[in-house]
Amino acid sequence: MKTKWQPAVSFEMLLARARLLEKLRKFMNKHGILEVETPILVDAAVSDPHIESFETALQYPGGRHIRKHFLHTSPEYAMKRLLASGSGPIYQICRVFRDNEIGKYHNPEFTMLEWYRPEYDHHQLMDELDELLQVLNFKPAQKKTYAEVFKEKTDLDPHTTALVELQKTATDYGYTAQGDERSVLLDFIFSHCVCDHLGHECPHMIYDFPVVQSALARIRHSDPPVAERFELFIHGLEIANGFHELCDAGEQKKRFVQDNLQREKSGKPEVFIDEKFIEALKYGLPPCAGVAVGVDRLLMAMHHCTDIREVIAFPVDRA
Repeated sequence: MKTKWQPAVSFEMLLARARLLEKLRKFMNKHGILEVETPILVDAAVSDPHIESFETALQYPGGRHIRKHFLHTSPEYAMKRLLASGSGPIYQICRVFRDNEIGKYHNPEFTMLEWYRPEYDHHQLMDELDELLQVLNFKPAQKKTYAEVFKEKTDLDPHTTALVELQKTATDYGYTAQGDERSVLLDFIFSHCVCDHLGHECPHMIYDFPVVQSALARIRHSDPPVAERFELFIHGLEIANGFHELCDAGEQKKRFVQDNLQREKSGKPEVFIDEKFIEALKYGLPPCAGVAVGVDRLLMAMHHCTDIREVIAFPVDRA
């Protein structure tokens, strides 16, 4: 039995991680995507009601001033500021931090690959992600809409089913929380009834989400309207989350305000809006698509691991 000072994984897994990072960088370089670095310490927390930031404080020399800061949960806002400045296609491999996330598939500190493609939509980026997966020896991915897979497992249309019916179905699957937010109910049903069935024969890319789960995605005003968002699943596990990115500063600020209202409803503290990010959107974020890939989970999928501790040298209990 290993003692706490020793790494939780074998040398072979450390080598596998190093080789994966090498392949990711080689792929990006081949496709003309520039590697960038952005701050880990930021002055605005993420507003998403389902994500919690680690808070810290920056003390200036001489103790003159102390300013609240946060460890970033994603490099997204800073990378979009680079895109607005004319960077062209960019990627980053970095450590990100999320509080209140410990478990079989979660470690509070983990590795993320995030990349952005100006002039791409979410379908073009899904194709590029699929190309990367095949370089890593996965089978070609299968695309399905969110509505398709949701209906297959629940017989419900996620876009049109009445809220009361969603509540009943969620309760049947063990939902006991308070509240009747449509997005929360859909997420609960999807995670408890649909996810486990995805990505076993080949990777699945699920796209065109309900509008209530748009996050930072554009809305396509089709019938029904959908959020141009996608997620990648392998062996029942979500590996990546991507968007045809929202470029409208006014709409983005409106969504941040809605996030804070939802946080207040859930008893969570309000977060300040990242005004530098909003200013970048006003200046002009080029039409683009972006995706965040969980590198640890990707490594799990490549080596058929069932616990994130199997791929991290020093998970939180050994840090």
